[in-house]
Amino acid sequence: MTRLPLRALTVLLGILSCGHGAVAAPHGPTRFADVVLSPDGTQVASLEQGAAGGTVLMLRGTGDGRARTVTLPCSVAGCVPTAAAFAPGGHSLVVVTTDADGSSSLFGMTAQGVHPALILHFDGVIDRPVFDATGNLSVLATLHPAKRPGATQASAVRAGDMNVQPDEQRIARIDGGAVHFVSDAGRYVYDYDPLPGGGYIAVSAAGDGDANYWVATLDRIAPDGVTTTLFHPPQTMQLAQPRVSPDGRTAAFIGGLMSDFGSTGGDVYTLALDANAAPVNRMVKEARAMTATAVGWQCGAGLSATVQHETEFALLALDGERPRVMWHGGGSVGLGQRSHAIACAGGAAVTVREDFDRAPELAAALVEDGRLTAFHDVTQLNRGLAGGVKALSLTWKSDGVSVQGWYLRAPGMTAAQHPLIIDVHGGPSAAWVPRFGVGPTETALLARGYDLLLPNPRGSFGQGEAFASAVVHDYGGGPLRDILAGIDAVAGTFPVDERRLGLIGYSYGGYMAMWAPTQTDRFAAVAAGGGVSDWLSIEGEQGIVTSDIPFFGASIYDNPEPYLAASPVLHMKTMHTPAFVYVGERDIECPMPQSQEYVQALRVLGVPYSYVVYPGLGHGLADPGARADVATRTANWFARWFAGRG
Repeated sequence: MTRLPLRALTVLLGILSCGHGAVAAPHGPTRFADVVLSPDGTQVASLEQGAAGGTVLMLRGTGDGRARTVTLPCSVAGCVPTAAAFAPGGHSLVVVTTDADGSSSLFGMTAQGVHPALILHFDGVIDRPVFDATGNLSVLATLHPAKRPGATQASAVRAGDMNVQPDEQRIARIDGGAVHFVSDAGRYVYDYDPLPGGGYIAVSAAGDGDANYWVATLDRIAPDGVTTTLFHPPQTMQLAQPRVSPDGRTAAFIGGLMSDFGSTGGDVYTLALDANAAPVNRMVKEARAMTATAVGWQCGAGLSATVQHETEFALLALDGERPRVMWHGGGSVGLGQRSHAIACAGGAAVTVREDFDRAPELAAALVEDGRLTAFHDVTQLNRGLAGGVKALSLTWKSDGVSVQGWYLRAPGMTAAQHPLIIDVHGGPSAAWVPRFGVGPTETALLARGYDLLLPNPRGSFGQGEAFASAVVHDYGGGPLRDILAGIDAVAGTFPVDERRLGLIGYSYGGYMAMWAPTQTDRFAAVAAGGGVSDWLSIEGEQGIVTSDIPFFGASIYDNPEPYLAASPVLHMKTMHTPAFVYVGERDIECPMPQSQEYVQALRVLGVPYSYVVYPGLGHGLADPGARADVATRTANWFARWFAGRG
């Protein structure tokens, strides 16, 4: 395998010409929706989203030292590249597009982006193109979907005959310019990897894909579609990223308590495919508490994983008895908007690096003697942009356990006391990590002169599976104690105006913004987005019906007591805090009636509120205009209720 010298790798990624990407974005950063490294390490394809909107496919290589924007010959308006894959040897590339009419297209071209041509057009959704070692291409395909795949996407219109077949995301081979389904029509495939010689390893579940990720199994799917379950995980373990070793004898995957497909974190397990054996936890002998966020076989001679350890990310080699650190550093790393990963191929490694005050850039390193050389930023797409925030990592004790979070201030703030807004992340299986620009709501609050605390309470990633699982049977009380202890820690060190405390959050954070003011009057106001007010009624409303069992320990039909105890709507008599509540009309994870129930209680009890339902949107609240509106309304809400308290 050819190993590139560092200078050559810098040329591979860093030389920008032809006017593509050489000028910093004027109003915000260019972000990387996906990054793919060719098998020989000489080419990188990236899907880049500019500040002005739109996604472009960029190719960078060593042949001529130039970055190229690939123009795809789309026959349908609104053709947006969404995924890419290199063929074995790195000589060609395929790109999937999502079209404005809901269809998908697949294009092929040389590795240098020359001669892009349409391979097929598909009346549905195509995702995750993967080549096997012999060059056969497979994808995940959904024919005639009623909605975009994923529980965070907006639901179909809920009217008419509701006895419809749920969408089926299946493995399909691409052959002869056509899609040929392989996996069973009755199982929804979340992720997969080809086996040498044919067939696949997959994470899949029977029935509705939105509803059943939390009971998905690890399966072997034969070339004729026959499915054999290899591992049925315990209730508190969800599975992600099945990856087959190059020799086809071992499957690796991430297993842990996960709030949703795509919010990946846990320990790394391997399963011998040629033996009747149980999975082996490859991180159990690691002394530090950490969370694996990505796994693969390309960073050296064996298995490796990108892991989060509180404020750091690292690459671990898992090819020996004990994990070995190949690289570690601050900030965050990722190859997509929701992933935290490092990609390796051909003796090279790439990732996307950013932090609160450093805009995202492609970064590169070499794999040498089982370690990565230091990463170097090798694009300058966002040169000159500043994040406009000063961030400090804090730790504090809660119930005898260490909890980490981020304290954010706008630059140039005086030593005078400032209002403090606590911003609770979604999940709870997720974490705040350094991200440039934070978000529109956070930016608006910082601009008003408010400080922010971004806590990672129990249930969060980054401190090991025991910490992430500590939220089981303690969905509201324990995390809230962690958050309140964090406020005390900040107020004991920084000039916090405790008369002007606020709390915001979305999804699980929205639940916490509904729950917290029923337990304490400490907050002057709250803003709850896409939250849950009633764990009893949501069981009859949501589209993710198996998601709550891992956290509450049993179905609500078997044991309703923990669900009721954690429901804000049953504690509203103690609620006095003004609340801004908002939700997407077609949210299937935390449906709109949950917000409506909460607002109805506020109305009856005479508690001040503001309530907004965003038409046509799902849990992802994927419209930039809606997110901007939320930011403005949230900042105005706190300005209203903080007035006169200074």
